Formats: sequence, structure tokens, C-alpha cells
Amino acid sequence: MTSAMQDAMIWMNKNFGTDIDAAVAGTPITKNLLISIGIQETFYIWAKMYKTAKPEEVLAVCVGDTLDFPKRASAWPKNRTDLESHVKGKEMFKVARAALVRIAAVNSGFKTVVKNPSKFCHGFGMFQYDIQFFDGDKDYFLEEKWATWKGTLSRGMSELTAQTKALYGAGKKNLTYDESVYVAIAYNQGASRTKKNMVTKKFKQGYKDAQGVFYGEHIDTNLKATKGLW
Repeated sequence: MTSAMQDAMIWMNKNFGTDIDAAVAGTPITKNLLISIGIQETFYIWAKMYKTAKPEEVLAVCVGDTLDFPKRASAWPKNRTDLESHVKGKEMFKVARAALVRIAAVNSGFKTVVKNPSKFCHGFGMFQYDIQFFDGDKDYFLEEKWATWKGTLSRGMSELTAQTKALYGAGKKNLTYDESVYVAIAYNQGASRTKKNMVTKKFKQGYKDAQGVFYGEHIDTNLKATKGLW
């Protein structure tokens, strides 16, 4: 964890902390967990701009994930054709393609992939709500509600709440430290896991980056870094 990431956590709390407090009230989800996930999902995108940009400008570039088939083997849509074959899919492609062009302008990691005219973004908002949910949530994607704090926060909370319920039941009042990491892992994987499976593998679960670090390990680091920041 770098001091730059901790600075970004403080920025998130300063700009969105009041809304986060209201959203997590009465749930087992904590502000620290939510901010840790937001940092893990999208900080690499807005790291170089957030100190000088307006919050709404930061939110507007929180998009990513351009992988399609065969790397995106199970989740819909597998590619542009798959997306455009659905109702309002062509409109969604335009939005998702414009989002890719926008992020490529501020993040050099997307400058190569944007040259392919059929590539588009699959993840939207600071908490990266996936385009696989488009059919049941068209307005959220097409109207770019993901580029607003209210929009991205609501979807992040709904997914975290669902994964918490799947892992620990509807009556869960508080999460232990380890349970918070497990919920984040389930959030990242996009599918519910069993408690036994989680505990067996500990934090070496979720997406594994190029350095061999798992998503769960990153969340562990992020959570520890939030201690005492607010």
C-alpha cells in the first residue's frame, strides 16, 4: 500500500463519506470495506487526475475491462456482436465504446486496445458494475448513471449486500475482518461462494494480477491501510 493510495482513500471519504455512511447504516458493510473495494477496482484509472479534477470528472472515467471471448468465456456479452444482438444493444455499444475512448485519453494502458473498433468497456462506475446486468438494468447503463456517485454507490451496495446474504444469511449484523475480505472476494468473482471454500483458501482468491497477488490479498492490504484515516 502506497501513501498515494491512502491519500486517495482520504479523498474518497472527504467527497463521498457522508453518503457512504448513510448507505452502510444498518448493514454489515463498513465504510472501510466500501472504500477499499473502490480503490482496488478503479484507483489505477484516476490516480493521476483526482487531485486536480472535479469528483464528477473522476467518476466519468471509472470504466474498464475490455476482455471478450475467449477470455470472457461465460459472462454475457462475449463480444460486440453478442451485445448488439440484444434489445438496445447497439445503443449500449455506443455508450460502452465512447467510455473506452474516454478512458484511453487519460490512461495509456488502453491506448492499444482502443484501436480495435469492436472493443468496448464491460465494467462501469467506481465499483465496476458489469455490463452482464444490462438486460435488467438498461437505464443505469444507457443513461450513464454509473458516472454519478449516487448511481455507482447504489449498485456497489446492492452487490455487496447480495454477496453478504449469500455467504452469511440475511440476519448477519456485523462482519469480522476476515468475513469482510471474503465478501469482497465474492463481489470480485461475481458469484456466491460457500463459507467453507472461503476459509480454506483464505485471501488467495479472486482475480490474480500480473504480480501474482490475489484480489483478496489486495483487499486485505487496503483494509489495513484504512485504519485511523478517519
